[in-house]
Amino acid sequence: MDELVDQLVGNVGIERPVAERAVGIILDFLATEGPADTVQALLERLPGATEAVESARAEGGGAGTGGIMGVGSRLMSAGLSMGEIQGVTRELIAYARDKAGDHDVNAIVDAIPGLSQFI
Repeated sequence: MDELVDQLVGNVGIERPVAERAVGIILDFLATEGPADTVQALLERLPGATEAVESARAEGGGAGTGGIMGVGSRLMSAGLSMGEIQGVTRELIAYARDKAGDHDVNAIVDAIPGLSQFI
């Protein structure tokens, strides 16, 4: 995930610890809300993704509110503005498409209500 985190720091302008947390939170969201088999296949193609999800889950914060609003709250709690959330999401999805291809990523985005408005 270092490559993606470096991109987030450079392209979105956020600090490295915030970028690391954001990646974990978003991947955790995809794993929770998306089609399990497709998300698992994606995570396996992104080095460090499983560890990022585990780290986000260990931090907590996902209980209670689910869906797109829940992940937005978690990301804002991590220190991101709405514009930064959109930037991080776009970068993460572009990175995933580069590493795993359009088919699986599009299937995940299409399966999660509201996600397409952030990419």
